[in-house]
Amino acid sequence: MHKKESVIAPLLEDSFNLKCIVPSEFNSDSLGTFSGEIERKSDPLSSLRQKCLIALKTSNTDLAIASEGSFGAHPSLFFAQANDELVMLLDTNNEIEIVARELSTETNFAAQTIKNEAELIEFAERVQFPSHGIIIRTDEKDYSKIYKGITKWEDLKFHFDEIKKENGTVYIETDMRALFNPTRMKNIEKATAKLIEKMKSCCPNCQTPGFGISEAIPGLPCEWCGKPTASVLKYRLNCKKCSYLEEKLYPNNKTVESPEFCDNCNP
Repeated sequence: MHKKESVIAPLLEDSFNLKCIVPSEFNSDSLGTFSGEIERKSDPLSSLRQKCLIALKTSNTDLAIASEGSFGAHPSLFFAQANDELVMLLDTNNEIEIVARELSTETNFAAQTIKNEAELIEFAERVQFPSHGIIIRTDEKDYSKIYKGITKWEDLKFHFDEIKKENGTVYIETDMRALFNPTRMKNIEKATAKLIEKMKSCCPNCQTPGFGISEAIPGLPCEWCGKPTASVLKYRLNCKKCSYLEEKLYPNNKTVESPEFCDNCNP
């Protein structure tokens, strides 16, 4: 529906002997929309799984791949916006579920209430319009009049003038649907590449695909004081099929952390 297959399918087809198809009757907006007129009732992982199950049902296959994105404040970088992309392979025949994630600060995610054309132009240029689409409506919580997928200056100014005349102000936001957001599409592509690596990684114990990192354990010691920092000390890898567990110490090829990242030496 949002053309994600344009970046997902080529990577998969180059890596495996398969052909990707897109369900012809599948409205993913029924699970919720970024702009909010249809509420998202599930968490991203549950929505992702639901997409796969719907695709399997409508396509009569036993393998499905779907992606789900979310946007907001970065979980660890203050004042930074983030795009969190999940991509899942669901194999119902072998009861395998593999998920990869790309958490990136590369996003134009933004929204604002504007009062004049100068503010409109400033916002549009800041979010990389017209290469990236824009949505405008009356108010943040008012969906009675909403224009989505705007990618031309003349359309943007026309709808801005229409709503401003009626309401006095206009609510404007980035269109985060993948087909209107090249920056997001690149993050989906990166998440897909990670998914493929996990699909190729098999459990040392039972050979089931999808053996990968399940947890990053902090605690890399500070080079000066030796106390644990928030930096990764080791990765925990596990198999969802047989529960085999493995730990990889010093995954970033360093045994100590710089004091600048130590809460004790640099509070």
